[in-house]
Amino acid sequence: MLADQQLCNDSAQLHGLTLTSYVLDVVVVSLSLLIICGNLLVIISVIYFKQLHTPTNYLILSLAVTDLLVGALVLPFSTILSMSSCWYTGYLLCKMRGLFDILLCTSSILNLCCISIDRYYAVCHPLRYASRINVYVTLIMIILTWTISFLLSISITVREKDEQNHSWRCKIFMSTKESSPGPIFAFYIPTTLILAIYFKILMVAKQQAKRIKSTLKSEAALSKMEKKTNITLAIVLGVFLMCWSPYFLSMGLYSLRRFTIPVVVIEAFKWIGWSNSMLNPLVYAFFYRWFRHAFRMIISGRIFQGDYSSTSL
Repeated sequence: MLADQQLCNDSAQLHGLTLTSYVLDVVVVSLSLLIICGNLLVIISVIYFKQLHTPTNYLILSLAVTDLLVGALVLPFSTILSMSSCWYTGYLLCKMRGLFDILLCTSSILNLCCISIDRYYAVCHPLRYASRINVYVTLIMIILTWTISFLLSISITVREKDEQNHSWRCKIFMSTKESSPGPIFAFYIPTTLILAIYFKILMVAKQQAKRIKSTLKSEAALSKMEKKTNITLAIVLGVFLMCWSPYFLSMGLYSLRRFTIPVVVIEAFKWIGWSNSMLNPLVYAFFYRWFRHAFRMIISGRIFQGDYSSTSL
């Protein structure tokens, strides 16, 4: 045992001196800072400016908190543990990293699902939106999102068998029978729901555009409305699917044991999925001009020079 531990320590020291480890450290630190800073701007904006105290923005706030924790907790610990040769020395830390990973990534995806539901009522049922989606309903959605994510992460982490002892390495993904239901509830079901909702939104938006055309006889208004709707939905769906689909699909194939997929490839896909936490503020916040105005005021430090909480954005 002592010999194995000494060999492990020597390997870890040699591993830590490689150029790859330094490059990876720089990439992870940069990605973590971008995720933290971007989502922190969203959090401060929604909390500080009264104009942003709306049900939709509370859902965006919940998403920003989730993504910020991904950058602050999951990424740094994943890097440390995945590069460590002495996995057994960080067994508890590895389990905690897995717990936070499942909790926060699931919460992020479910928050996106809640935002799609909010947009569905706003576009498809605008007259009933205020009565159906209010602060209390939004709070219930947020609580359910975090509760489901917590229960799923606890269930998978507790049931997860220790299959990594022989490799002395903490993997950044789980692929056992105990964890197989996780992707179904954390990705496939929410993704199917999101796709169905946005498809419905797109259909309704086209119908509304046709009514505008028949009323205003304006091809320009129709073209502009359809173009804006298509671009928005393409960005929302494209970024989400681009980031998370490769990981969950490859992990599913890996779990079947019928396809040979290198572990390093699946881990690379996982990092792409985590990068969605950096892109979410761009898609769901920078897209709106009132958020951009709020960000400029925060970055310039104006909010520290007086009370601008009631400022019209």
